[in-house]
Amino acid sequence: MRGATHAKWAACAAAVALAATACGGGGSDSGGGDGSGILSSSWGDPQNPLEPANTNEVQGGKVLDMLFRGLKRYNAKTGKAEDMMADKIDSSDSQNFTVTIKDGWKFSNGEAVTAQSYVDAWNYGASLKNNQKNAYFFGYIDGYDKVHPDSGSQSAEKLSGLAVKDAKSFTVKLNQKFSTFPDTLGYAAYSPLPKAFFDNHAAWLKKPVGNGPYTVDSYTKGSQMSLRKWDAYPGTDKAVNGGVDLKVYTDNNTAYTDLMAGNLDLVDDVPASQLKNVKSDLGDRYINTPAGIIQTLAFPFYDKNWNKSGMEKVRKGLSMAINRKQITQTIFQNTRTPATDWTSPVLGAEGGYKSGLCGDACDYNAGEAKKLVQDGGGLPGGQVKISYNADTGSHKEWVDAVCNSINNALGNDKACVGNPVGTFADFRNQIGRHKMPGPFRAGWQMDYPLIQNFLQPLYYTNASSNDGQWSNKDFDKLVNEANAETDSAKAIKLFQQAEGVVRDNMAAIPLWYQNGSAGYSDKVSNVALNQFSVPVYSEIKVS
Repeated sequence: MRGATHAKWAACAAAVALAATACGGGGSDSGGGDGSGILSSSWGDPQNPLEPANTNEVQGGKVLDMLFRGLKRYNAKTGKAEDMMADKIDSSDSQNFTVTIKDGWKFSNGEAVTAQSYVDAWNYGASLKNNQKNAYFFGYIDGYDKVHPDSGSQSAEKLSGLAVKDAKSFTVKLNQKFSTFPDTLGYAAYSPLPKAFFDNHAAWLKKPVGNGPYTVDSYTKGSQMSLRKWDAYPGTDKAVNGGVDLKVYTDNNTAYTDLMAGNLDLVDDVPASQLKNVKSDLGDRYINTPAGIIQTLAFPFYDKNWNKSGMEKVRKGLSMAINRKQITQTIFQNTRTPATDWTSPVLGAEGGYKSGLCGDACDYNAGEAKKLVQDGGGLPGGQVKISYNADTGSHKEWVDAVCNSINNALGNDKACVGNPVGTFADFRNQIGRHKMPGPFRAGWQMDYPLIQNFLQPLYYTNASSNDGQWSNKDFDKLVNEANAETDSAKAIKLFQQAEGVVRDNMAAIPLWYQNGSAGYSDKVSNVALNQFSVPVYSEIKVS
């Protein structure tokens, strides 16, 4: 899920002028042999408070996945959208939907989950005044332009396209046909919210209440969040462990060291510096599986120097100056695969992945790269500065490798330099304020397994995660047509045409597809990552 904002590690708020250390210690708590102990896992503080519609990065998403259950849930192995709280979602025209929810669901505070719980949550998420980062996900519901206008004040408080029929059903009217709309409803932004969220919002933010298999026991920013199994959880996917302690680290190398020392049970992003040793260190307790993640370099199109005529040649030239194969082999030990499109192979051909769609623009060709950069007018300011968050040991290595590749291709050892930004929070804030001096690290972890999700949130005009502010009318038109198409095969072809527009303009440079990686201790078992590269926490057994 969650925007080009995905970072695997965040800052420890208290770590100032200190060596990188875990902000919490200790391994698993024994469960008496039945697998129900407490799991300890590496984590990073979320960028924002844990409102479902305001979380579009991985760390917060991990918690929401434990606290909430929505209408749909994505199968951990296949990524397929399956009914969770939804009893059925009916439509005869791909524009008007009737949602019926299952009986027996409650929030952990005892409130019943009703149709109103969904409608209130979606109205809150869409409203301009609530400033939710994922408001865009409600953009296809009728009346969104009134509650969240592009400019000016909102003229309505609620989405006109939502209506409660009774306690167990509500209707959704979209502003255009969107045949795969039901499959998007496993995304956390569509979670229901209890009345407590609205009655005492400040208290809820301090200790969120959801309807998932875990509850929040405590949270100390910069240190740890403790979640505990909710014994009365009504779903079928009950937690088999007693809870999860998410421990904040400023450096994933430190997390890995703690894992090896027996002070941590799970690291869900093995640092690049340890990839050469991880198999000998952990044996079959190391996981390396394909995931719906792509890493890219985004551009600041709000800077006229990067958005003027000819810059598309410069961007393509930079792409061709990057030796993806060499970098993925030497830096990432083949836990990454060179990207040849802007989606992910986990979608499969039927889901919209098209190997080679990028064409020669993703092939390393030093001579052509140098020519294109020169033909496009040269590098803005004579140098490329690639920005990245420096609170992890991983990004510097590959950014330096990318710059070395560009410098060698262009025959200029100062053509490209890394531009480290202290923490993930600082990095995201600079991106949000449109302060990037050049290309910047970006990545996308799919919110749901549809080609639409790899394109629209990132490249559609004013989309929620379009951090570079790229805009193209042809792309927008093709996306709108694809969303309206009820035949999935025809829709995918339209999306691929839209992806061709991204390619022709090199709206972002695709780098590599990322595998999900994790390592775990001998105190835990049944560890797996889902197709979003997130641990399936509820299924992990702790001895």
